[in-house]
Formats: sequence, structure tokens, C-alpha cells
Amino acid sequence: MDLEPPFRKIIHVDMDAYYASVAQLDNPELKGKAIAVGGGGIRGVISAASYEARKYGVKSAMSGVLAKQKCPNLIFVKTDFERYKEISTKIRQIFYEYTDLVEPLSLDEAYLDVTENKKGNPSANAIAREIRQRIFEETGLRASAGISINKFIAKVASDINKPNGQKTVHPEEVIPFLEALAVNKFYGVGKVTAAKMYNLGIFVGNDLKKKSLEELVKLFGKAGTHYYNIVRGIHNSRVKPNRIRKSIAAERTFNENISSEIFMLERLEIIAEELERRMKKSDTKGKTITLKIKYSDFTQQTRSKTKASFMQTKKEFLPVVKELLYQEKLKNSVRLLGISFGNLNTIKKDPVWVQLQFEF
Repeated sequence: MDLEPPFRKIIHVDMDAYYASVAQLDNPELKGKAIAVGGGGIRGVISAASYEARKYGVKSAMSGVLAKQKCPNLIFVKTDFERYKEISTKIRQIFYEYTDLVEPLSLDEAYLDVTENKKGNPSANAIAREIRQRIFEETGLRASAGISINKFIAKVASDINKPNGQKTVHPEEVIPFLEALAVNKFYGVGKVTAAKMYNLGIFVGNDLKKKSLEELVKLFGKAGTHYYNIVRGIHNSRVKPNRIRKSIAAERTFNENISSEIFMLERLEIIAEELERRMKKSDTKGKTITLKIKYSDFTQQTRSKTKASFMQTKKEFLPVVKELLYQEKLKNSVRLLGISFGNLNTIKKDPVWVQLQFEF
């Protein structure tokens, strides 16, 4: 299937090692050093690592103990959500000078649709370069960007020339780019799925493209349709500006699918800490806690429980989350976890899921 115009012009802007870079910005003595955000203590889990630390194999979601073994000179710094949010607000103000079609994924990344932009600039590549330069001049931080005809390709492209770079995949380059792309570089293909594809002789996009829709659905379930489309450059999700938050919730998609409930509990601990912070900041309490699980085959499940009294702190609601996790056996490996509060002490509203500001 050939791609046909008109094409959208989508930019994915991704800050480079955002939380670690903010720490280095605020404390010049940390520049050029291996640092980890979070992860302190015996049971601490790292939420982000500087590029200097990554060279030693230190990465997000790793225990602080293991990270220290890999990098003895590793420096642990505390998270500072208010500071991250402050700088993120400045960055988004820059985005809105170019377009109102901005879809933040978290504090450190967003999609921009610049097909019709406020600057009247027909070059999305030039806009991305200008935005990255302005971010550096106004915040002191570096960003990378991917530019293409849809969100999926733009996101994949933004990772190619990191850090402090950008990659444009023009319409005529989309199919060759996807055909040559290693399957483990496809956004949404985690370690488990990639291993399954390797066993099937699927190593790059062109191998994936040779499989029929029926074969892929049989092999990967609902996700098979997704893989069939994206390798052909088909991804019709539009850039959606932020909706007004209607309830308190947090979720995160993992870079790699996880199957161990122990690892899931570690992630949920971190999500719960952020959710508690949001609950306290908005002076909100809730009675209904919901655990959201999205599996590697893209099927989704929610498990909820309502308590007699209102809850707000991690100490109060995390035991309920753990109970929900063990409520029944997991169907598959997991690519996303989320926690939401409903039945609030305000007007009852439907949850709107928002990305948690952690890079696992």
C-alpha cells in the first residue's frame, strides 16, 4: 500500500535525560558526572539516569543497589517535581508560540502538529531546529526531535540522533525507513515481543511486512493489526491537545514489557508516590481506587475497589492497589500500569489518564 498525500507535519520533541539534566543544570558540580535521580536507599528504584551513568549500564527502573554495582562513582540525587514542572511549563510556552496542537506525553516530551503553524513556516524540520535552539537558550537544557508524517514515525525518529539531535523522515523516505528499521526500535515492541519476532525470523521492518494481517493477528492478537499498519506507515492518531483533567490519575507505558509481579510492585510504588503528591496538592481524597493494566497484546483491564472512607496517602491506598494486582492471574506481560482515584470528595467525574513524569 502506497502512502498518499496530503501529509501531516508532526514533530516529537523529547528532552535529553530530563530529570538528570535538570539536576546538573541546578548544580553545576554535577555536570559531566554519572548521576541517578532517585534510587537511594536499600529498596530505592532509579527513575532517571544521566548519559554519563548510562554508559555504565545504569538505567531507569533499575534498583539503586545494582546501579551502584555497575557504576561505583554514581551520585544519587533526589527528585524535584516542582522544578521539573516549572521548566516544563516554560518549554510548553515555546511550543504554543508555534502551534496550538500540542499533545504532552509527560513533562519531558510532546507531539506538535505544525502542518499549519503560527509562524507560517512550511518546513517542519526548520521549526524543530528553532524550537530546540530556543529551549536551550531559555532553559539551558538540550532536546532532541523527530519529524515525520505521523506520531509513530516522529517518535521513533526522535531517538535516532539523541542526544541533542534531530531526524526527519520525509514522506518518500517513510517506507524504506520502516523496512530497514530493527523491530526492537519500533515503539511498542518490548523485549518479550522482540524475542518472539526474532524466533519467527522477523528482524527488521521488511521481515514484518512480509507477514499477512491474518498471520500477525494469529501470532500477536490485537497488537498484530497495529504492527501490520505501522510497518506500512499507517498511524492515523491525530495530535490531541490536553483535555481538562477530570480526576486524579497517573499511568506509565514501559520501554520494555514486564511479566514479574515483583517488578510491577516496584513501578506501582513510584506511581503511588506521584499520585499521593497530586492528591495532596489538589487537596483531594477518593474512595474508589482503580488499577489499570494494559498487556503487551494491547488488551486492557481495570480492577477497582471502593472503600468506606476517603483515602489520600500512599500508605492508605497502596495496600488496595497490591490487593487488586493479585486479585487474579495476569493474562500476559504488561506494557502499562496506572492508578486512578474516583468517587472523589469533589464532584464525581470520569477519570482522565495522564502520563506520569517518570522514564522507566
